[in-house]
Amino acid sequence: MATVHLRIGDLVWGKLGRYPPWPGKIVSPPKDLKKPRGKKCHFVKFFGTEDHAWIKVEQLKPYHAHKEEMIKINKGKRFQQAVDSVEDYLKKAKGKDQNSDCKGDSKVKKGPLKPLKILEEDDEDLSALKDPSEKPVKDDPHFHHFLLSQSEKPASSLEPISKRLKIIEEDSGSTSIQAADSTAINGSITPTDKRIGFLGLGLMGSGIVSNLLKMGHVVTVWNRTAEKCDLFIQEGARLGRTPAEVVSMCDITFSCVSDPKAARDLVLGPSGVLQGIRPGKCYVEMSTVDPETIAELSQLVTSRGGRFLEAPVAGSQQLSNDGMLVILAAGDRTVYEDCSSCFQAMGKTSFFLGEPGNAARMMLILNMVQGSFMATVAEGLTLAQATGQSQQTFLDILCQGQMASTFVDQKCQNILQGNFKPDYYLKHIQKDLRLAISMGDMANHPTPMAAAANEVYKRAKALDQSDNDISAVYRAYIH
Repeated sequence: MATVHLRIGDLVWGKLGRYPPWPGKIVSPPKDLKKPRGKKCHFVKFFGTEDHAWIKVEQLKPYHAHKEEMIKINKGKRFQQAVDSVEDYLKKAKGKDQNSDCKGDSKVKKGPLKPLKILEEDDEDLSALKDPSEKPVKDDPHFHHFLLSQSEKPASSLEPISKRLKIIEEDSGSTSIQAADSTAINGSITPTDKRIGFLGLGLMGSGIVSNLLKMGHVVTVWNRTAEKCDLFIQEGARLGRTPAEVVSMCDITFSCVSDPKAARDLVLGPSGVLQGIRPGKCYVEMSTVDPETIAELSQLVTSRGGRFLEAPVAGSQQLSNDGMLVILAAGDRTVYEDCSSCFQAMGKTSFFLGEPGNAARMMLILNMVQGSFMATVAEGLTLAQATGQSQQTFLDILCQGQMASTFVDQKCQNILQGNFKPDYYLKHIQKDLRLAISMGDMANHPTPMAAAANEVYKRAKALDQSDNDISAVYRAYIH
């Protein structure tokens, strides 16, 4: 492939990971931000966003030469806004040039413009080339991007968050769609031509729908509280008046609600899912529920000629917003395959686990471990305080050891700051612990750690912490 010769100030189309080509401008990076080793790349600021990233040369195309091509293949409100931003930028630049010409014609003979330096692999100090006119524009989370604040992370550790999905057959017989390294051959998402429905716009569902729309899927939404649909309608989603109507209008309908009762009511209630099921219609249950509920819903859907898949998600509101969930699927394998582009849009990895109920079992086990771990960390923080130890020092030591993780650091920092804004509701993790314990009882398997953690969460709920984050379990130890 021929090398693309580009310079600072050039307008380009940049391809980042799984995202569609996006208009941007080559700029000089922050002074202390080093170029990734071994990669021929330029630092690009994307229009319509505040996002910047190192983009490999082979993933860049000149803006004007490929404008018509890109506009034809890309859709979406944000994309059009980004293109409009480029055109506004060009108009302003043209106006400045004309003014400059008028002022200088009678006084100064113009010489050839000095060529801008091309960013090469051995460039070390690029700060002198930085465009002082660069200003941030309105935030738009279309791309995962570099964290440019040097106070948050050292420059040497900054990496673009991008991903490509590939199918891997495992010895266990399950199948996973996993994220490959961002330096691998790029794999963009081609949205399915099937019509997608989505029921439930809570903490998890909202992020999922947002990412489906960003990736070009045609989505019809419904929520019990209709006002929550408004934002997504503005972003291009269609509105369904009832769950039955959404299922009737769509080829594949996803649901993501709070608990087994809500999942059953959605299917069996007035104007519910079951009334819209016809032969060939696909229903995907993404709620974290028990295996018995999954078996019931699967039987109901398939009895009407529908196709059923369970696909609960591991993650949080932030991971949902970032399109970095882990999806556990089981049921109709052909539905799983039909959902491929949807799962790529909403998650970094998806696993197919076989028969209906297997994903529910695995999800409950994962959440049982997470809930128990969070309760234990909160217990450690409060014991540190009770014995006269610094909680911050405890956290600093913990985050330097083998248990270090983003989860531990973020949750503990939020606790110390008194910030319990929900990323995953406390009431939901307690529900998952309860269901996991019940599953253990049915399998005649002891779950004493989960049982102990469950009691702590029950106490936190009694202290009105249900609608706070799971880290609010901390408050059960200090009251």
